[in-house]
Amino acid sequence: MAVWQEKRLGDIFSLKYGKSSDKMIPGSEYKVFSSSGLFGLSNSKLADIGIIVGRKGSVGSVFFSRNPFYCIDTTFYIDNTNNENMLFIHYYLKNMKLNLYNSDAAVPGLNKHHLERCYCIIPDLVTQEKIADILSTYDDLIENNNRRIEILEHMAQEIYKEWFVRFRFPGHEKVKFVNGLPEGWEVKKIKDFGNIITGKTPSTEVYENYGKDIMFIKTPDMHDTVFTTYSSEYLSEKGHLTQANKLIPANSILVSCIGTAGIVSINAEAAHTNQQINSIVLNDENLLYWLFYSCRFLRNTIELYGATGATMTNLSKGKFENLKILMPKQELVYLYNNKVNNIFSHIKTLLYFNQNLIKQRDLLLPRLMSGKLEV
Repeated sequence: MAVWQEKRLGDIFSLKYGKSSDKMIPGSEYKVFSSSGLFGLSNSKLADIGIIVGRKGSVGSVFFSRNPFYCIDTTFYIDNTNNENMLFIHYYLKNMKLNLYNSDAAVPGLNKHHLERCYCIIPDLVTQEKIADILSTYDDLIENNNRRIEILEHMAQEIYKEWFVRFRFPGHEKVKFVNGLPEGWEVKKIKDFGNIITGKTPSTEVYENYGKDIMFIKTPDMHDTVFTTYSSEYLSEKGHLTQANKLIPANSILVSCIGTAGIVSINAEAAHTNQQINSIVLNDENLLYWLFYSCRFLRNTIELYGATGATMTNLSKGKFENLKILMPKQELVYLYNNKVNNIFSHIKTLLYFNQNLIKQRDLLLPRLMSGKLEV
């Protein structure tokens, strides 16, 4: 029988402040964590294993690192616990929903001393280890799938580069080059490939506009993924009908053009987006994967043309749809799409699999942490 005890968080561990970000050195050895996750690299090691907690920005976000890491000043970190299982503490903090513990006035944030005074009820060490083993099994599967996705995406991108950047496509030896470009290739505008739809946000003052029916995609939902398979927010049928002409079908190409510009993804299901995203609804889906990578390689161009003198990139729909792309012969693009189709299908399957694993883990988490589910 597990023994559960009430303890203060400050008796379990000590929170320490992350360091100023000016010590970060790009290209060096150790991972750097911001409040929203992995940020870059640094040569300033803090710990071999530890927990990172978002203090500013993404308040209450919790990450676990098995490798040496470095935290910038929007975070706390825990590099030691008082005879508790660190992995269990990581899951316990995630379950606490620390974003609800905002204790700063002007800017949302966590107060170190306020957090350390909070009480929790945790089990004995043996039970902690069992719970951590169960939950980490899910996370290990998710991480393994992420590595597989990374390898698959690298394969598809390398073929794209080989054919359309280095011009070593099948039969290139027999193709005549004019001014350094293969004969028959032509420059086209993004609007030549389909209808461009700029997203819109339904009124947030009408509660009924939001629900569980249709994905409402924002730029953070598109980060680090080929396919957007879920979104942090969904619209109701009513919310959809307020802007039905903004619905984009599955397998459209989404490009962020305001704020963090140049992020590109493919929506796996019909969806709406906010106004920061321009979507290409393709006339010909046989161009999908080629155009996806072509848009990804436009990131610097989007940032350049979207520079307004302000701090935030803002590329209008008119400028976006007139961006130029070098179009190979159609049969070569079709050949590429056929070659990588199975790769992208596998990526999508793994993303959905991970989505299900996350749901199962998150259903188990509160039950295990409350003792309602015996281990």
